[in-house]
Amino acid sequence: MFDVQAVRQQFPALSEQFDGKPAIFFDNPGGTQVHASVISAMTDYMTRCNANTHGVFATSRRSDVIIDDARQAAADLLGATPAEIVFGNNMTSLTFALGRSLAAEFGPDDEIVVTRLDHDANVWPWVMLAEDTGAQVRWADVDMETCTLDMDHLHSLINERTRLVAVGYASNAVGTINDVKTIVGWARAVGAYSYIDAVQYAPHGLIDVKALDCDFLACSAYKFFGPHVGIQYGKREHLERLRAYRVRPAGEELPGKWETGTKNHEGLAGTAAAIDYIASLGVAYGGAAPTATRRAKLVAAWPVVAEHEQQLIDRLITGLKAIPRVRIYGITNRMEWDRRVATVSIRKEGLTPEALATKLAEQNIFVWNGNFYALSISERLGVEQSGGLVRIGLAHYNTIEEIDRCLAVIDQA
Repeated sequence: MFDVQAVRQQFPALSEQFDGKPAIFFDNPGGTQVHASVISAMTDYMTRCNANTHGVFATSRRSDVIIDDARQAAADLLGATPAEIVFGNNMTSLTFALGRSLAAEFGPDDEIVVTRLDHDANVWPWVMLAEDTGAQVRWADVDMETCTLDMDHLHSLINERTRLVAVGYASNAVGTINDVKTIVGWARAVGAYSYIDAVQYAPHGLIDVKALDCDFLACSAYKFFGPHVGIQYGKREHLERLRAYRVRPAGEELPGKWETGTKNHEGLAGTAAAIDYIASLGVAYGGAAPTATRRAKLVAAWPVVAEHEQQLIDRLITGLKAIPRVRIYGITNRMEWDRRVATVSIRKEGLTPEALATKLAEQNIFVWNGNFYALSISERLGVEQSGGLVRIGLAHYNTIEEIDRCLAVIDQA
């Protein structure tokens, strides 16, 4: 059985107190808490390995090993090869950089498909690319009742003029998991690129870029218990062919030609540790052998995480439904909860989102309010001008008891 209390002991922040009282971290979609092994790995790097790369001396060589291991770990996480993994500051900066490189292939006769469900980091880089190249932007709509993509509408937008389809794996605002494999197939059928924002999905489920057959996919380590490091997968054929904006000594070898300047070495040490932590769950609870590959351990870990999070979702949504004047945005049908991650957004009649978030914060329950940079869905739902939403984001280290405390405050607010 999954031992959530044993897991919680591995996260130092979860024992922190504020004004003498423990905190409940439901702000996870904005950044999860960091595993102890991540802190240790980053400290160890800065203590024992702190040097730039490709030198002949010991600390430089240690840095090379750390970076290589982080790249292999990220490849294992996504089901890719190390040469297809690009590190950067965050998903947003990586996406803008790729857009700059793709611009040479776009023109006034081309179209780009984005969705009203996505985080703006997977919308505005492509809108700006269209502005720079004269391409046209096509917006895929959402079902307002369930906050899911209107798949028929999206499919109708993809045609022989489509050059890129950008879609999120899961919504950071309302938790919807999108059918990205089908969407990638539609893009591929017309010769268009597919770009997947997996930032919100990465802490909750297994990613397999080869099975998806997507062209590009991005995520961020600070959303899965690690430091602030962006990760971008790109098909090797694209990374080799496209022009990267880089300094001359960087060379053309993959993936270095895409990584601008000195990387966040201590962050990469922490990223590898975060991925290894997730893999350890596959051994502890998923039945993977300690001698299995990292990828095999990760495959075994995610069903364990999903099962616990489904229990949390059940308690949270069932409880919210019982509170008068609370509206839940997104999928609320128990039979469809496998189509959402553990991120639930609400409003309560008579309170602004900021006021409700403040009531929760006064009880050391940390949630986000606003649009969470998912501006388009906030506007589409008609809540942007009145403060957006309150977002309750759960992770595998959260508990039923924490949810019950949160529900009590919402009910009394």
